[in-house]
Amino acid sequence: MRIHIASDHAGYQAKAILIEHLSLAGHELVDHGTNSEESCDYPAFCISAAKAVANDPDSLGIVLGGSGNGEQIAANKVVGVRAALAWSVETAKLAREHNNANVVGIGARMHDENTLKEIAQTFIETQFPGDERHVRRISQITEFESTR
Repeated sequence: MRIHIASDHAGYQAKAILIEHLSLAGHELVDHGTNSEESCDYPAFCISAAKAVANDPDSLGIVLGGSGNGEQIAANKVVGVRAALAWSVETAKLAREHNNANVVGIGARMHDENTLKEIAQTFIETQFPGDERHVRRISQITEFESTR
């Protein structure tokens, strides 16, 4: 799986951990920045990763920050992206199963290293089953998105 990943300064260490962990699991990671813990503005990095996911429908995205909130909001500004904020393994799973999310926002300051890995791994491994009620709801979002 190709995974586009981005962070701000608060998520930089978590991003490095996930790049190593997910690469060892056989995934292809594309790093959209930032490249240090020096204070920076997250929108450009997260939007870059989100655009890459929108243009590569077979990929997924991970955006990281202190809480993951702003990063997830920025990613959602890109047409074709359904970014969910995962604050647990269960919310990462449901984001894929119910919403067919293609980007996940994770708060680096909210989780220990093992939980970060579990959330990311769960998001990547969970498939969208495509049942009618969820497809119908996602279609409504996509329909609205096309009118913007």
